[in-house]
Amino acid sequence: MKNSPVKDFLLSHAIDILALTHAYPTGLTHKDKLRSLLRKLSPILPGKKLIRLGPEGDGGYLVPDDLAGIEACFSPGVNVTSGFDKDCANLGMKVFLADNSVDGPPESHSLFHFTKKYVGVTTSDNFMTLDDWVASSLPGSQADLMLQLDIEGYEYETFLSISDGLMRRFRIIVAEFHALDQLWNRPCFWLTSRTFEKILQTHTCVHIHPNNYCSPLNKFGVQIPPLAEFTFVRNDRLCSPSYASVFPHSLDRDNTDKPHFPLPECWYSK
Repeated sequence: MKNSPVKDFLLSHAIDILALTHAYPTGLTHKDKLRSLLRKLSPILPGKKLIRLGPEGDGGYLVPDDLAGIEACFSPGVNVTSGFDKDCANLGMKVFLADNSVDGPPESHSLFHFTKKYVGVTTSDNFMTLDDWVASSLPGSQADLMLQLDIEGYEYETFLSISDGLMRRFRIIVAEFHALDQLWNRPCFWLTSRTFEKILQTHTCVHIHPNNYCSPLNKFGVQIPPLAEFTFVRNDRLCSPSYASVFPHSLDRDNTDKPHFPLPECWYSK
């Protein structure tokens, strides 16, 4: 008697299934749900060329050439370099930086404004919400903003706590998302997918760049980089959008000297 297709799949992936069950004891995310999320995040060509702000290595990001009129960039998470922030300031943006683990940015600029706090879901002695930070930094302003954040996992609670009104003020969002390999973990998938779904209500993904600090996790034909940098653009700024199909972008650069790997096709192939 021949095996059924389901049995053939289970036999061929028995080791993977056992390993994943051990790694994610709370239950595995269904592959179809995971693939559906990746399709929603497939990068769209925004209709304007992408440019690079920041250094050639880690800390540089691709954004659409649509920066005129952005009043300020909010940049929680202070790195060892400030190349991205300095490029924004040199374009005339006010740059608001925040991080409770340091006493200030590594470089200075007349348009830099630093707050020694983390950004998260509440405002307290060591934390502040993004809404409270923006309101205290730019009282009365309703101008467009840019958000760039790399906050080591706090991005999920931060995005989920942002008000709808503030989300609509961010013309461009650049964010590094962490622990994406935990998308196979069902509770983590719920948190991560809800975060992306909130962003996608007002914005569209226009670029993804895997951070090559960690190799991608390959399970059941789905490759997931544990760390990846995403660029989102507010929907009203898109012009004749179409799906991007060439990765890496010519301006992409590896974050480290570890082996290079491009964005896996399952994130953009239709």
